[in-house]
This record gives sequence, C-alpha cells and structure tokens, in this order.
Amino acid sequence: MVLALAVFGIAATGFAVALHRMADTAGLAQRELRITRVLDSALDETLSLPTLEEGVTHSKVGETEIELDTTIKLLDDLQNEDGLALQNIYLIKVDAKWYDGGVTQQRSAETWRNASMYQP
Repeated sequence: MVLALAVFGIAATGFAVALHRMADTAGLAQRELRITRVLDSALDETLSLPTLEEGVTHSKVGETEIELDTTIKLLDDLQNEDGLALQNIYLIKVDAKWYDGGVTQQRSAETWRNASMYQP
C-alpha cells in the first residue's frame, strides 16, 4: 500500500510540474501574440497615412504598459538592380517596449513605403 502511494505521489508530482510548464508556455505564447498584434496594428496605421513626414512619434497602447516609438525616415541611398536611384522611399519602424517580470522587453517591426502610395 505504501509503495503504491509513493508511486502515485511521484506520478502526481510529475503531472503537476508538466501542467505548470504548459501554463507558462501558453502564457508566453499569448504575450508574444499580443505584442505581435500591437506591432502589426501600429505599422498598418502608419502605413495608411496619406502623407509621411520624417520623425519619431511616441505613444502608449491603451491602458497597457506597452510604449511605442514610430520612426519614419527617408531612405535616399536606395538603388534598383539597374543602378537607378529610388526616390521617395521611407523606412517605417515601430519599436515596442514593456516590462514583463520586472525586466524591460523590446520588439520591433519595420517596412518600407513609397511616399506617393496613397496619393490620387
């Protein structure tokens, strides 16, 4: 009987540890998905602006602790494969910073856009 209880106790402890690790992994995946959605949304919002102006914009996401820095920069040294200069191409970069477990976390997303993309 004691041996059976010991085996059951070991199995139950292993099961509890596995459940705890699965919960930690699910929480991490949920946090990563949340920050990815925030970055994608901020990038899409900036991409849809009718006109782009160089500079850095600082904002906060709702009532969360996530802070965003959106940088718009004109890329004037780009060339196509024929060596011709590409004009009016902007780099749009969104940096997100937040605290998780007392540690500062940071992620970013970036893309390029032609300035006349949404011009009539």
